[in-house]
Amino acid sequence: MDPNFVQSLHALLVQSTSNDTNQLKTATARLNTEYYKNPACISALASILASSPELAVRQLAAVEMRKRVQQRSGDLWTQLPQDERLQIKQNLPQLILNEQGKLVRHAAARVVAAIASIEIPLGTWPELLPLLHQACTSTQVSHREVGIYILFTVLETIVEGFQEQTQNFFSLFSLLMADPDSIEVRITTVRALGVIAQYIDTEDKADIKSFQALIPKMIQVLGQTLETGDEANARQLFDVFETLLILEIPLLSPHIKDLASFLLQCGGNRNLSPELRVLALNALNWTIQYKKSKVQNQNLAAVILEGLMPITTEPEPEDSDEDAPCRSALRIIDGLATNLPPTQVFPALRTLIQQYFTSPDPNCRRGAMLALGVAVEGCSEFMTPLMDHVWPIIETGLHDPESSVRKATCVAVSCLCEWLEEDFHDPTTQRSACTALDALLEILQDTIDQYLGLIMEQLAGLLDTAPIAVKTVVTGAIGSAAHASKSKFLPYFEPTMNRLQHFLVLGGEGEEGELRGIAMDAVGTFAEAVGADVFRPYFADLMKQAFQGLEMGSPRLRECSFLFFSVMARVFGEEFAPYLPQVVPPLLASCKQSEHGEDKDSEALSADAAAFASGASASSPIAVLDSDGNIEAEMEDIDVDKMLEVNSAIAVEKEIAADTIGALFLATRGHFLPYVEQCVVELVSLLTHYYEGIRKSATESLLEIVRTFYELSEPQEWQPGVAVTVPLQPLVKELVGHVLPPLMDMYDTEDNKSVVASLCVGLAETINKLGPAFVENSLETLCNIAVQILEQKALCQQDPDQDETEEAPEDQAEYDSVLVSAAGDVVSALANALGADFAQLFNTYFPLISKFYKDSRSLSDRSSAIGCLAEIIAGMKNAVTPSTEPLMELFYKGLRDPEAEVQSNASFAVGLLIEHSEVDLSPQYPPLLAALRPIFDVPADAPATRLNAKDNAAGAVSRMIVRNTAAVPLDQVLPVLIAALPLKNDYLENRPVFRALFHLFRANPQSLGPYLDHLLAVFAHVLDPNVPDQIGEDARAELIQLISFLNTQEPAKVRAAGLNVFLPGA
Repeated sequence: MDPNFVQSLHALLVQSTSNDTNQLKTATARLNTEYYKNPACISALASILASSPELAVRQLAAVEMRKRVQQRSGDLWTQLPQDERLQIKQNLPQLILNEQGKLVRHAAARVVAAIASIEIPLGTWPELLPLLHQACTSTQVSHREVGIYILFTVLETIVEGFQEQTQNFFSLFSLLMADPDSIEVRITTVRALGVIAQYIDTEDKADIKSFQALIPKMIQVLGQTLETGDEANARQLFDVFETLLILEIPLLSPHIKDLASFLLQCGGNRNLSPELRVLALNALNWTIQYKKSKVQNQNLAAVILEGLMPITTEPEPEDSDEDAPCRSALRIIDGLATNLPPTQVFPALRTLIQQYFTSPDPNCRRGAMLALGVAVEGCSEFMTPLMDHVWPIIETGLHDPESSVRKATCVAVSCLCEWLEEDFHDPTTQRSACTALDALLEILQDTIDQYLGLIMEQLAGLLDTAPIAVKTVVTGAIGSAAHASKSKFLPYFEPTMNRLQHFLVLGGEGEEGELRGIAMDAVGTFAEAVGADVFRPYFADLMKQAFQGLEMGSPRLRECSFLFFSVMARVFGEEFAPYLPQVVPPLLASCKQSEHGEDKDSEALSADAAAFASGASASSPIAVLDSDGNIEAEMEDIDVDKMLEVNSAIAVEKEIAADTIGALFLATRGHFLPYVEQCVVELVSLLTHYYEGIRKSATESLLEIVRTFYELSEPQEWQPGVAVTVPLQPLVKELVGHVLPPLMDMYDTEDNKSVVASLCVGLAETINKLGPAFVENSLETLCNIAVQILEQKALCQQDPDQDETEEAPEDQAEYDSVLVSAAGDVVSALANALGADFAQLFNTYFPLISKFYKDSRSLSDRSSAIGCLAEIIAGMKNAVTPSTEPLMELFYKGLRDPEAEVQSNASFAVGLLIEHSEVDLSPQYPPLLAALRPIFDVPADAPATRLNAKDNAAGAVSRMIVRNTAAVPLDQVLPVLIAALPLKNDYLENRPVFRALFHLFRANPQSLGPYLDHLLAVFAHVLDPNVPDQIGEDARAELIQLISFLNTQEPAKVRAAGLNVFLPGA
C-alpha cells in the first residue's frame, strides 16, 4: 500500500472534521473524486482506523470504510486483492476489541457487518462466528460488550446466512442476558434476539420453543433497563417487544399474561419517569391490539382495568398534544373496549367507575368519567340497556363541585351522544359543555323543539363574548342544533348567519383558522336545515369564501372547503354544476399531493411508508440514501420521529377530498361526466394508501361513481339470474372493469376491519343496483370474500396466535360484529341479483350465517343473522323451498328472542318464508300466531325497536292471510292486526298489510265489517298529503278504488273519515 496515499487520505479526513465549511467542502470534493472510487481506499481507511491518534478521524474512517465496502453492492471491496481482504478480516475484529472509543467501536462493528454481508454468503469468512463467540464469552467485560455488538450488527445485515446457527445463538444469548457485570451486554443481546425473531418461520417449531423460553429473561432485561432510567435503550427494547407482538409467529404467546402484568406494573410505577411509563403503557396497548385472543382467552381485561384506573386519576398536561401516563391509560381502556367482547370489559369497568366516582378525591371522579367516555365506542350496544344506571352518574358529574370533574363529564356526554344516538356560565367548563351539547344536539332530532329557543339564546350570547376557543365549539354546537332541528331552525337562521359572517373571513392561523373552518362547517349544516330556497342568497358569496379557504395554505381549511362543496352539491343538486370546473381540480390536486414520508410516485417509498405505518420493521435500522445511492446514516444517528412524522392533517384532507368526489357526482349527475375518468384513476391509486381513512373514502366514492354512472346510462330493469339477460352499457361495463379488480386486490391485503366493512356495504349496494351484470366476471371472488369473513378468516380478522383449525371465539368485539353484518349484506345482495340461481350457494352460506344466531352471541350478531336470511329469502323467492324446515326452526327461536330487534327481523323473515316457500305451512299457523301475538302488546311510548317489531309482526300476519286465509282464525287475529294500524315505524310493511286488506275486502268483506270505522281512519292517515308517502303508488291507486267502492256502501262513514276528497270528481 502506498504510504503517501494513506497519508494524504488521513490529511483529508482531518480536514473533513474541521468546523471550517470551505475546508470541509474542498476535502469532501477531493475525497469523492480522487480517493473513494479507488479500491485501495478501503485498505487505507482500515490503516487509518487502526492508527490515527484522533478519535473523530478514526470514527469518520470507519463510517467511510463501511460506505466503500457497500458501494455498488460490494463491487469496490471485491476489487481489492485477496491478501488485503484477508488481512482486514483478520485484523478488524481484534482492532475493535482494543478500541477505547465507543462510537468508533460501533462504527467499526458496522464495517464488519458490511464485509460479512459479502463474504458469508460466499463461505469465505468461516472464522468470524467462532471469533465473535470467543469475544462474547471472554472474561473481559469490554470484550463481551464489543463481541455482542458486532454480532448484533452482523445479524441485522445477514441473518439468512446463519439459520443453522440459531440454536447456538439461543444458548449464547441465554448466557449473555444474565451477564453479571454489564447491562450493555444484556441490552444488546435482547436487540439481537429481536433481529433473529424476524427470520423465524412458522414451521421452525424448535426455534419457536427455544425463543419462547428466553422471553422471561428478555422481560427481566427490559425491567433492569427501566430501573436505570435509560430512556434511549428502553425505547430500543420496547421496539423489540413491539416487533415480537406484530410478528405472525407466536413467540410471546405463552407469556402474554406475564408481559401484560409487567407492562402494567411499569406503567403504574410513579418512580419511573413519565416518558418511560408512557413507553410501557404503549407496549401494553400493542399487546391488547395484536394478542387480543390471548388477552380474551385468559380474561385479562378486568385485571388490566384495575391497574389502569389509578393511572387515569393522574393530572393531565395542559398541552393537548403532550403524552402522559393518564392519557396512555385511557387509550388502553379504549383499546380494550374496541378489541375485546364488551362482556369482558364493561361489567368490570362499570364496577370500577362506581367505586372511583364515589371517592372524595376529585381526581378519582374525573378518571371515572373519562374512562366511561372512552369505553363507549366499543361497548355502545352492550351499554344501551344499562343507560338508566349510567345517566344518574352523568347528572351527578355535571353538578360536581370540581370543575375538572364537570369537564370530564362533558367529555363523557360527548362520547355517549356520538356512539349511543339516544352549566354554561362557568368559564372552566364552558368549552367542554359546548362540546357535549354539540354531540347531544346531533342526536336530539324530534325532541329538540322544546329546548331550541333556550339553547340558541345561550349559545348566541357566547358567540359575542366568549374567547375564540369557546366560540369555535359554540359555532359547532349551533351547527348541531340546526342539524337536529332542521326546518325549525329557520327563525334563527338569518340572525345566526349575521353573527357568523365575520368568522368566515378570518385570516389568522391557529385558533382563528379553526374558528373559520368550524364556521364553514356550521353554515353548510344551516343550508341543509333551511333548504336551497332560503339559503340561495348566501350561496355565491359563501362559495367565494370556500375557494379563498383553499388558497390559505391550511389542510384544515381545505378540508372544510371540501366538506362545504359536498354539502352545497347535496342541497343545490345540479344547480351546483357551474362550480365543478373550480371545485374538481383542487380535489384532484389534494388527492395527488405527497405527505412527509410518503411519495405516491415511488412504489418503493410507498411500501416503506406502509411498513413504517404498521410498525413492521420496528427494530431494523432505517437507512437514508445520499445522492449516489450510498447509505448515509443509521437510525441511531437521526431523528427518526421527525423523519417518519406523517402529516395527519394532509391525510385527513385527502380522505375528505376522496369522499367529496363521489358526493359531487351523485349530486350533479351528468354535469360531472367530463371528470369521471380522471377521478377514477386518482381514486384507484389511493386504494393502496397507508392511511385507512383514505382507502375507505376512495372505496366508497369509486362504488358511488359506478352506481351513479349506471343510473345515467338509462338502464333497462335487470332480471335476476347467473346468466346476464340485460347487459350493462359498454361504458358502464368498462368502468366496472377499471374499478372492481383493484377493489378486490385491496381486499386481499386489507388489514383494517372498518375498510373491509365499508367495501362490503358498498359492494352490496352496487350489486343491488346493477344486478347480475356487475358480478358476472367476479362472482367467485365476491362469494369467497363473504365466505372468508363469515368464517372469520379474512386477513383483517386474523390472529397469529389462533390456530387455523381453531374456531373463532363466539363472544367478539362490536367492531367484529359490524364486519360480519356487512358480509351478510353482500350475501343477501348476491341472492337478490341471482334469484333462484342462488339456491346452489345457499347451502354454503346457511350454516355460516346461522351459526351467528346463538344465545351466546351478541344482539348485533343474532339480529343480523336473521335479517340476512330474510333478505336472502326475498331474493331467492320460491327457490328457498328445499330449506324451509331449517329456516322455520331458526326463525321460531328468533321470535322468542328477548330483544325486540331480533323479534322484528324474525317476524319479517317468517312472513317472507310463508309468502315464498311452496311448502304448505298452514299446520304451522297456530304456533306461529301464538309466537307473534306477544309482539303486538306494545305501549304507544315504547322504544322504536319494539314499535318496529310490531309493524313487522303485522306484516307477517298479513302475509299469512294472503297465502292461506282459511288457515287463519280471523275472528281472533283481525282485532289484534287492525288495532296495530296504522303502522308507526316500518312503512315497507304496509305493502303486505294492504295486500291482505284488499284481499279480504274482495274475498271475505264481512270479516272486516266490524272494523270499518277504524280502517277508514287508517286510510285517511296513509293518504294524508301532508305526510310522506307510506304505501307506494300502486297500493295508493288500489286504495282509492276501494274507497270509491266503500262510498257506494257507506257514504256517510267515508265522508266522516274525510275521504271524500279522494273520490272521482272531488
